[in-house]
Amino acid sequence: MAENRKTPAPTGTNEPAAASPRPEIDAFIKRARTLAPPREAGTRGRLIFALDATMSRQPTWDVACGLQADMFREAAAIGGLDVQLLYFRGLGECRASGWVSDGARLANLMTRISVRGGHTQIGKVLSHARRETEKAKVQALVYVGDAMEEAIDDLSAAAGQLGLLGVPAFVFQEGHDPIAEQAFREIARLTHGAYCRFDVAAAHELGELLRAAAVYAAGGVKALADLSARRNTGAQKLLAQMR
Repeated sequence: MAENRKTPAPTGTNEPAAASPRPEIDAFIKRARTLAPPREAGTRGRLIFALDATMSRQPTWDVACGLQADMFREAAAIGGLDVQLLYFRGLGECRASGWVSDGARLANLMTRISVRGGHTQIGKVLSHARRETEKAKVQALVYVGDAMEEAIDDLSAAAGQLGLLGVPAFVFQEGHDPIAEQAFREIARLTHGAYCRFDVAAAHELGELLRAAAVYAAGGVKALADLSARRNTGAQKLLAQMR
């Protein structure tokens, strides 16, 4: 069960750098522009917001419900954002909402969902994101979870397919499960995204990461770099890792 994976982090685990020197950011921006073409003028960014809704996720689910409106506020100044909520729980249940364009509607969807016991279904999340971007371009996938109970080789293959389609996964981990960390880092690497750990007791950490991911989906690398320049630590962490 997802709630049983609460082991201490191994000594020496390296956290992503909180900031990157300006020359490194400039070099990253130049390279990233060759990896993912900008959105067409007049179109809105599309972001899949995926959450583990198994029983151990209740605290994070409640926090995310309170923070998700910030994603829309940051993205609105850049060009807007459409978000699809995706979650899994129970015995094989994995569901996606329609695409929504305002925080109030997304909050309403989230408050109607309760967590349930079950195993992780991250493979379904990655496959769903691939299918969605094959229909219409998805700029980013955000995944929030604390455990991984699947074959890492299968997840790596699915993440690689997503990376080839130019959809970075921003994987945010609560807690210190080393098995989850290994898988989450690999998913981020293969999709040219980023991995970050957060403490659910410090809601602002997750809030800054979600805002940074939304800004990237709405405005691309330039918008993320601009947010980083405003000392948003979430944007700094994402920029330091993406490649």
